[in-house]
Amino acid sequence: MEKPEKYDWKESNLALFGSDTEKKVKKESAEGEPAWKGSGQQVGVEIWRINKFKVEKWPIEDYGRFYSGDSYIVMNTWKEEGGDELHHDIHFWIGKYSTQDEYATAAYKTVELDTFHDDKPIQHREVQGNESSKFKAYFDFYTIMKGGCDTGFRRVGPKAYKSRLFQVVGEKKQIAINQVPMKRGNLNSEDVFILDMGLRIYQFNGETATKDEKFKATQYVNMMRSERQGKPRLDILEEKSISPGHRFYKAIPLGKSKDKCDETAKIEPGMFKITEEFGNTDFKVVLSGSLDKNELNSDDVYIICTGERIFAWIGKKASIDERRNTMTYTHRYLFNKGNPYLPVTVVSEGQEKLCPEFTAAFD
Repeated sequence: MEKPEKYDWKESNLALFGSDTEKKVKKESAEGEPAWKGSGQQVGVEIWRINKFKVEKWPIEDYGRFYSGDSYIVMNTWKEEGGDELHHDIHFWIGKYSTQDEYATAAYKTVELDTFHDDKPIQHREVQGNESSKFKAYFDFYTIMKGGCDTGFRRVGPKAYKSRLFQVVGEKKQIAINQVPMKRGNLNSEDVFILDMGLRIYQFNGETATKDEKFKATQYVNMMRSERQGKPRLDILEEKSISPGHRFYKAIPLGKSKDKCDETAKIEPGMFKITEEFGNTDFKVVLSGSLDKNELNSDDVYIICTGERIFAWIGKKASIDERRNTMTYTHRYLFNKGNPYLPVTVVSEGQEKLCPEFTAAFD
């Protein structure tokens, strides 16, 4: 994923207002968004897509499907075991080719949805290719497709449908289904691939693909057929049982993908205290190479890096400016790191028990 030209994420739009007057204005703005009405009233997942600066409800039948050209907001409402109170996790998901305006709007609207629910939800940032396990676990099928949402089968119809190649990769509940370029060089023996030609579907099982990948792929292709009233023909192929001249191979053009893999370099674990003075942000090193929860102070905001994800912790006595710009500070911190697209979770002091991933980071 290329870095955007300006990585400011519309800082003014990400403000978490502090004064009573600002909170009131912010609350009124959130209540004026029609998409939020009725949200978070029962346990389950809800999804909205950002379309031309507006929030639109994502169809339930497409839950788990995300397009690389779009940005989305996902809310999970849940209860603690044996409890009655509703809790919320709000994620904004940024597609690889989503525009800056779209993901800035998603970030802003995430704050707005948080406000609508009285600042009780925990906020998360998810970037395509670096999603957290928590986010992917919401869906039976987690699928990334190229383009925008208007390119789906049900929207264009089977005759105008453009063939797609999907890679099924992962283990157990962390299996993802990613659309990859239609190039024969993208095939390998370690994974399962699905060639979707609209009214004909091939499932290609690589010779060393895991049973979990095969099982998930079979579930997915059967779901695809069901959505299309059983019309597509399905062929399940074993790599070791088909010849190089099989029609499956012939349907995929020769060549290697020009797409490069996203950066997945880990960042060294550590803790940093955020300081803001005369308009300049500084990240003071608290610990390097290790984490210690006892270092957190209620007066400040901290960035906590586990090496695989980022937490921003907001002390209950942190200043208004520190609280309102926490997500922006985190973006700045990550911008020049080896992997600036790590998952980000913002946790306010007192919310720790609602975020077991945060607590586990210190174990």
